[in-house]
Amino acid sequence: MTDVSRSSTGPHRTLIQYVMLALVWGSSFFFVDIGLRDLMPTQVVFARLTIGAIVLGVVCLVSRQRLPRGVSTWAHLFVVAMLLCVVPFLLFAWAQQNIPSSIASILNATTPLMTMIVALLALPSERPDRWKVGGLGVGFIGILFVLDPFSAFDGDAGPRGYLACLGATLSYGIAFVYLRRFVSPRGIAAIPLATAHVGMAAVIMIALSPFIASQPVTISPAAVASMLALGAFGTGFAYIWNASIVAHWGATTASTVTYIAPVIGIALGVSVLHEGLAWYQPIGATVVIVGILISQRRLPRLRRLKVAGPFPAPAGRSSGPRPGG
Repeated sequence: MTDVSRSSTGPHRTLIQYVMLALVWGSSFFFVDIGLRDLMPTQVVFARLTIGAIVLGVVCLVSRQRLPRGVSTWAHLFVVAMLLCVVPFLLFAWAQQNIPSSIASILNATTPLMTMIVALLALPSERPDRWKVGGLGVGFIGILFVLDPFSAFDGDAGPRGYLACLGATLSYGIAFVYLRRFVSPRGIAAIPLATAHVGMAAVIMIALSPFIASQPVTISPAAVASMLALGAFGTGFAYIWNASIVAHWGATTASTVTYIAPVIGIALGVSVLHEGLAWYQPIGATVVIVGILISQRRLPRLRRLKVAGPFPAPAGRSSGPRPGG
């Protein structure tokens, strides 16, 4: 098996991984909602991390790749496991007890904004140019339009759910930047990297489960299927793709995958879970996509403008992690 982070297929393969990641993470909120019908939030997180770790372990074994070595490396991976898996997963699962899956997927799209703020402080080499800033701004306006901030905090439990989701995206933003600054320069391939940090997150949840996830449950076939899908793809293969995208395109750009995920989340929430869809939500989703195109200078008019800091990386830049990147 070829390591996705070292493939010679270049930007086209990374783009495919980007699209697949958006689809998988967009449907994750749907699967969490199904799981919460029979499981506690902590049990959902326990299941997805354990299944994801098993899948990644099998992939790593079949591809004959070695896990990272060194105490300092595993110390950094512990931080990544907490920030990229344990903390945000618990916050989102808890929040979805009180808010619809479609709203959770929309709030998840604030991850690029959180990442950009953290990157400005921690990654001078990734300071966004005016097109990225403008694109993120347009995307944020689209998110607010979809969310309808004038009615978003109606209800008793809603505000806490929204704040939990925003706390989760802040954790994601810190994790993206931490991964790029302290882990990517070590040159760890995508599959061992994903296996290591998801596996460590699973170990953390296994250790905590007697205290936070031991409640008796009645598990339905739907819950089992949703946890298998969430674990194998949303927490397994997705992290291989995520690590590869961060290595190729950088922290801020990689995190824009969460701009597309709300479209998937809203579609599943409305069509399958029968959640309400207001007229302004599709319009807001369109504005979000336009924001992505602006940040990547993919619009025809913007492509003719020569601005420093092209996306993706220039041809002369190595596709793998670089020291000091």
